[in-house]
Amino acid sequence: MQSDSQYKQEETQEEKQEERQQQKAQMRRAFGLLRRAAEPDRRHLYWAVLWLVCAAGLEVIGPLLGKRLIDEHLLPRALDWQAMALLLGGVVLTGCASTWLRYLQLVRLSGLAMRSVQRLREQVYGHVLRLPMAFFDRAITGQLVSRVTNDTEAVKGLYIQVLFVILDSTIVLVGTIAAMAWLDWRLMLIVVALMPCVLLIVWLYQRLSAPAVTRARQLRSDINAQMAESIGGMTVLQANNAEGRFGERFGRTNAEHYTQRVAEIRANAWLLRPALDMLNVVLLAAVIWFFGQRGGSGMMNAAEVGVLYAFINYIARVIEPLIQITMQFSQLQQSVVASARVAGLLDEANTLEHGKPGAAKAAANEARTPASGPAVSIRHLDFAYNEGQRVLHDLTLDIPHGAFFGIVGHTGSGKSTLLSLLLRYYPARHGSILMNGVPLDDIDNEHFRADVGLVPQDPFLLAASAHENIDMGRGLPRSRIEEAARAAHAHEFIAALEEGYDTLLGEGGSRLSSGQKQLIAIARALAGEPRILLLDEATSRIDSQTEQIVQQAMNELRGRVTIIAIAHRLSTIRDADRIVVLNHGRIEETGSHEALMQIDGGLYQRLYLLQQLAA
Repeated sequence: MQSDSQYKQEETQEEKQEERQQQKAQMRRAFGLLRRAAEPDRRHLYWAVLWLVCAAGLEVIGPLLGKRLIDEHLLPRALDWQAMALLLGGVVLTGCASTWLRYLQLVRLSGLAMRSVQRLREQVYGHVLRLPMAFFDRAITGQLVSRVTNDTEAVKGLYIQVLFVILDSTIVLVGTIAAMAWLDWRLMLIVVALMPCVLLIVWLYQRLSAPAVTRARQLRSDINAQMAESIGGMTVLQANNAEGRFGERFGRTNAEHYTQRVAEIRANAWLLRPALDMLNVVLLAAVIWFFGQRGGSGMMNAAEVGVLYAFINYIARVIEPLIQITMQFSQLQQSVVASARVAGLLDEANTLEHGKPGAAKAAANEARTPASGPAVSIRHLDFAYNEGQRVLHDLTLDIPHGAFFGIVGHTGSGKSTLLSLLLRYYPARHGSILMNGVPLDDIDNEHFRADVGLVPQDPFLLAASAHENIDMGRGLPRSRIEEAARAAHAHEFIAALEEGYDTLLGEGGSRLSSGQKQLIAIARALAGEPRILLLDEATSRIDSQTEQIVQQAMNELRGRVTIIAIAHRLSTIRDADRIVVLNHGRIEETGSHEALMQIDGGLYQRLYLLQQLAA
């Protein structure tokens, strides 16, 4: 039998193996994202590489000109001032030209990076807008914001480090080693023989720093998430005297982030600049020792002095690119982690594109054409968020055109789930939902969103004007905006604002009451001229007077718009043509208010009487 220590050792090895595989996967995803985002600027990248090669070539020429100056003029004392001036001028000119080309390519590649990040950020934001509601059920807002902003910005570091510093340093390194081989291949072998030491340093750095960098990046998202959560719920937080507890939780997360960053900095301090500076000293000592051994007790000749001068210059040009490459690994590691997180978000599956090829247009037109059948038809609908835990059980229901249907039930009865399925937030895998006889999945998104309007329980308002909040970027004419506001009975209070429809409502509609926000939300839904209007407990948080206004607005829409109201406050749907009572995901009772109140001991009767007593 294996001992506990053997089991632990095997588990540790498996964890390390899994960690290495995750790092490789991160690298693949990061560089795949880099390639896709830079695709439109591929021509700029090719030109940048070409000019960086030219800059590296010019940089290599300098020490060769210096060697010629020593070999042909200084040691022989052949002081040809014109030739010497040309050689010195060549050294200065090649250095200046190399620096100028490198500057131009840095600007070019920085522009490429900025454009790529711009495209990537727009792509990520657009992708988030298209994600299914099931994704947001488990997502944390602060972490999403961090990925769209901080992580995409970190991708820019990946471009700059990879496309400029590492690329430029690699080109210089290759050119310098080639020049060394041309001068003296034996000395070049001494330099190349120490290159594995650099690879060892990089390998050690990656092994030691990668876990810390990955964890620090995750903790930064947690910090953003906690901050956003605390600010969003500040009233509840202070009302429950929870400032200290939340501060302690934030402090623990921040302290762990600090610990991981310190671990990363320690790896930087040991394995980056200091280790490579030591390697530089070792190379210089090795080259000088080799020259001393080769010269023996005699004097070095002129050619050897020139070669020694060139090699000392080239060693600096070998070590500096290596230092630059390894110094970037800290930022590179962070950028790879951030890029992998962005790529992971982009890998999330979009909302299904509804509408079948070839049949989508016909189905959409059919759905927009009033039919003799019901506006909404539900047949044997079952649904479960998690397999084996059904929320809805064999629902069958027909809702005629222009009817006003109310759906009620206790908490957890399945009302909101049914609404989510009607809105296509989740696919109906078992059973079917049809609109005008057409399955919901066969209606394309554009027509579906035009035909179905929603008034949510918590009205979402932009920090913009009343006009913009009703229009929502649809470019609707002013007359249609005002007509929708009148239909929602919101026109009077909007017109009474200091700038009317152009009045800024503040963040989240802070300048309006809860009832006024809800009327704006109703006007927004009506502005799209929907055929079906869904209300998700739209009156649960408004006063009785505003509730009467909402009821009046719904009564005025009867016969023209099919209304399906999910209601907790039963007085809202008292006048509905038909009320559907759900109980644990099943239809318990159906009928008008009067008919349901005649059922002695019925569920609707009990709910209604309890609300009357509470009132």
